[in-house]
Amino acid sequence: MSSPFVLSLVSVIIVSLISLVGMAAVLIAKKKINAVLLYFVSFSAGALFGDAMLHLLPEAAELGFTAAISLFVLLGIVISFIVEKIIHYTHCHLPSSRSHVHSFAYMNLFGDAVHNFIDGLLIAVSYLVSIPVGIATTIAVIFHEIPQEIGDFGVLIHGGFKVRQALFLNFLTALLAVVGAVAAILIAVYIEGIVIPLVAFAAGNFIYIAGADLIPELHKKFTPRSAVLQLAVFLIGIGVMYALLFVEG
Repeated sequence: MSSPFVLSLVSVIIVSLISLVGMAAVLIAKKKINAVLLYFVSFSAGALFGDAMLHLLPEAAELGFTAAISLFVLLGIVISFIVEKIIHYTHCHLPSSRSHVHSFAYMNLFGDAVHNFIDGLLIAVSYLVSIPVGIATTIAVIFHEIPQEIGDFGVLIHGGFKVRQALFLNFLTALLAVVGAVAAILIAVYIEGIVIPLVAFAAGNFIYIAGADLIPELHKKFTPRSAVLQLAVFLIGIGVMYALLFVEG
């Protein structure tokens, strides 16, 4: 049986490779990409809520749902809020120049690096709980990363980077997930009893991303057909997380 460390590394490397999907923004028409990405967002929202509610919180509260656990969930929400503010700041609509790379493109890389570091941390923490929980978290993160990485790639191109530069730098920041995973494993090794607080932190992080970041995206454009499809894919995301409970059992 593979160790949580090995499984965490394999998972974050797969997640890091998702950064290369930004190339799709060059090869596929923007309208087609946006239409497909909304359903990735729907699935991701359901998967993140499902992972937090069905896997992470029950594990964190296995010995009782205490005020301390609630505080770590809230800490996850607060940290996510801060990271989101950084990312929103980097996506400012300043004019780009062909003669140089705009500063907001560099700031986007910084915000993305912080986000990817936290993703790696959360994936590793989930594997420390159990392999099925780690797999559930990895699936949720992957579907969250696809639309985000395509968006980040677009920001880098808009900011003045060439296509090859944007792909390389986006992948480089994605590798911060590996650093986050290693950091989580080391923290768990050297700080006794830290896994449960980190699991609660991960739950708070996922609840924030799904509720404050992804769900609002689904409400920006409405048609009866798209609403029904989004709901169906959202429920599928939750259903996948629920099905993984039986694997765990």
